[in-house]
Amino acid sequence: MDRTRRLLPVLGRALADAVPTALLILVVNFFLLRLAPGDAAEVMAGEAGAATEETLAAMRSRFGLDLPLLDQFLAYLNNLAHLSLGFSPRYNMPVAELIGQRLPGTLMLMGLALILALLAGLALGVLMARAPGGVLDRALSVAVLLFYSVPGFWIGLMLIVLFSVKLGWLPSGGARTIGQGLTGVAALADQLRYMVLPGLSLALFYVAIYARLVRAAMLEVRAQDFVRTAAAKGLSPLAVTLRHVLRNALLPVTTVAGMHVGGLLGGAVVVETVYSWPGLGRLAFEAVMARDFSVLLGVLLLSSLLVLVANVAVDLIQAILDPRIAVRS
Repeated sequence: MDRTRRLLPVLGRALADAVPTALLILVVNFFLLRLAPGDAAEVMAGEAGAATEETLAAMRSRFGLDLPLLDQFLAYLNNLAHLSLGFSPRYNMPVAELIGQRLPGTLMLMGLALILALLAGLALGVLMARAPGGVLDRALSVAVLLFYSVPGFWIGLMLIVLFSVKLGWLPSGGARTIGQGLTGVAALADQLRYMVLPGLSLALFYVAIYARLVRAAMLEVRAQDFVRTAAAKGLSPLAVTLRHVLRNALLPVTTVAGMHVGGLLGGAVVVETVYSWPGLGRLAFEAVMARDFSVLLGVLLLSSLLVLVANVAVDLIQAILDPRIAVRS
């Protein structure tokens, strides 16, 4: 109960910051996209190959693309007020329904990538901090620097070559095996096989960041007086590391992890394209190519809300890890 009372001010402050930020993002996204040349009617007419000016005008009128910019914005706000994200000219279906089909795939991929990055980053950071400047520290530093430096799409392609083409262990693309009609645990295991390579491709860049961050934070915390006091009281080195050093070192990691939710969504565009994964990233890429701004606005709005929710969660996690943050709030 006391912990809940301590967290309420933190939650209130985070929500107070998140609401105006979301409104500002909504306005900026809409008007920035309208500065881009072309629209969905032009792309669809170009694909048809025989569209006239009258046909273009009829298509723009049908989808509201001929309205003044302010009227389009007011119509967009009206749709949001009725919990609608509009209609997609390209896919000929409501945007919310289209995003609902793609959202689970991206959330699963992001969740897997973030879990892999945090676990591997924490493990490598702890190993590097045990003997700074030693052989293991230097070897792992070179490895994580390699992960950080290599482009994600190149890592994805190399993983396909190694594990799909050469070894044949994992599929090279898609989301599930087609035509087998798997259900239950078998279906879950099959989908996990398809998630391994894209999840790993998305995670390796962040493994490098978390490993270096954990190493630096642990070395800084280890030099604090309270850590020496805990060791002087007779606590084992493992207890000191887990209960005092690592717990305090997690504070900057959680902050950076919350900021990386947006980066994971951006990286998903490349990874989902490389692996033909049906998610929001690939949908956003297709919407850009088709000038389907209704879909792109929906993806951007949802992505922004996910980032805001992640940052609110980070504020709460930090208040749990360090009660002084809740007191200062």
